[in-house]
Amino acid sequence: MLKLYGYYRSSAAFRVRIALELKSLNWESVPINLRIGEQKNESFLHHNPQGLVPVLESSGRFLAQSLAIIEYIEELHPEPQLLPSSIEGRAHVRGMAHQIAMEMHPLNNLRVLKYLENELGLKEEKKSIWYQHWIAEGFNAFEKTLKNSDSEGHFCFGDRPSLADVCLIPQVYNGLRFKCDLSGYPRIQSIWDHCMNLDVFKRAAPENQLDAKTG
Repeated sequence: MLKLYGYYRSSAAFRVRIALELKSLNWESVPINLRIGEQKNESFLHHNPQGLVPVLESSGRFLAQSLAIIEYIEELHPEPQLLPSSIEGRAHVRGMAHQIAMEMHPLNNLRVLKYLENELGLKEEKKSIWYQHWIAEGFNAFEKTLKNSDSEGHFCFGDRPSLADVCLIPQVYNGLRFKCDLSGYPRIQSIWDHCMNLDVFKRAAPENQLDAKTG
């Protein structure tokens, strides 16, 4: 069985959980509590020297980086597809996924926010300004990307969930935690509302994970 080492509030781990659920795969959760630094334990660093979640254990191998893990899952279990059939479609969906995972998320993840507080002395108000600025910049661009795409349905691209939705939903989830106002992003809001009414996304949601109660 696949084992996913992650933290319930980690956007990157949330992405992988969505992919696993969309593929209807059996998997086991191995909680790593980022708040108390379990990712720095030698036992975990042996699996991922970066000390980051998620890590997927598959057939005795340990794989890191959420997008690489999801592409691995996609190649191992190609149905249902998370990437379109056409070359252009795959490039477009990957581009949207990268907007979230490589442009927005790195500026606002837990270790960055902790660095701003612990090393640079930023108080909660200043951290919130930082977070809201980069979220707004990222969502403004993503909303325009959605409007410029051929899709006007319930998902980022086409008529079914793709890698783009897998990345967008966790970012919106965290944005809402930090009181991000989605009223200026009607397409993002529509996709969020639809996806979070689907059982596969609900099962992957942070509040439904084993470690949600322990924090």
